[in-house]
Amino acid sequence: MDKYKINEVLDKLTVKEYRFALREIPGILQVSVNTFHNYRKIKSDEPQDIPYEKVKQLEILFGMENGVLANEKMNGKSLVELFKGQY
Repeated sequence: MDKYKINEVLDKLTVKEYRFALREIPGILQVSVNTFHNYRKIKSDEPQDIPYEKVKQLEILFGMENGVLANEKMNGKSLVELFKGQY
């Protein structure tokens, strides 16, 4: 499974929109075309990540709410929970 829903969003576009997106998104993100394609290929079990600011830019471009681009939700304990577990 892909770590991010980039391909899922792109697949919903028309052919003209898809071509436009592939041509324009790397420039908007200020990354190379190859880097953008690498972002699209990241799998859930891989340690690679897209920088936070680029994820936010993609969510804005795709008209998504905050935190929706990632396929998996991150879970963890708050600092307070960790502190309480120590004492």
